[in-house]
Amino acid sequence: MSVYHEGSRSLQDAFDSRRMADRMSSTVRPRIKDDQREFIERCDMFFIATADEQGRPQCNYKGGEPGFVRVLDETTIAFPNYDGNGMFFSLGNALVNPHVGLLFINFEERRRLRLNGVASLDREDPLLAEYPEAQLIVRVHAEQVFPNCPRYIHHYKLVERSRFVPKSDCQTPVPRWKKQQLEADDLPAGDPALDPGREVVWKG
Repeated sequence: MSVYHEGSRSLQDAFDSRRMADRMSSTVRPRIKDDQREFIERCDMFFIATADEQGRPQCNYKGGEPGFVRVLDETTIAFPNYDGNGMFFSLGNALVNPHVGLLFINFEERRRLRLNGVASLDREDPLLAEYPEAQLIVRVHAEQVFPNCPRYIHHYKLVERSRFVPKSDCQTPVPRWKKQQLEADDLPAGDPALDPGREVVWKG
């Protein structure tokens, strides 16, 4: 099956890139190769694109400690969903339209990888026990995995990872906006922001 549709083909023909595109399509595979597995599991962030049942899109950032995305086998990855703003735009989309696109980028190495597939959400996934404070686990069955040209990736250096990423050996701080913008009645039951002894920080 072609990875292109009529819209892609019309622009390829307009810019005389069909031959190059056909050659590049050979890099699109339905499985995760060993070097891609290693890259994914070293990443501490990725972007996820979703759309609702009417095709209206959302794009979101997910961050964690290196290894927070796990490659379970050559066609399956899994990652946790942590406490956020409670809007559930992206994962709500995945419930009504499970087709997702993930973009993994390492700005220090100037390398990126795309993974498109079908997502499922599980609040009782056995992996939950391995992710402190995770609300649920998202598994994605890969359908298309392919590298992207790195030439436009800007070179950044990591300064510090977010303190808000939950860890088993310390208490996660509360974002200040939850204290400033919300009333106690607005917060979900059991939200850490309801704990008066919890550290409050603006940026982690």
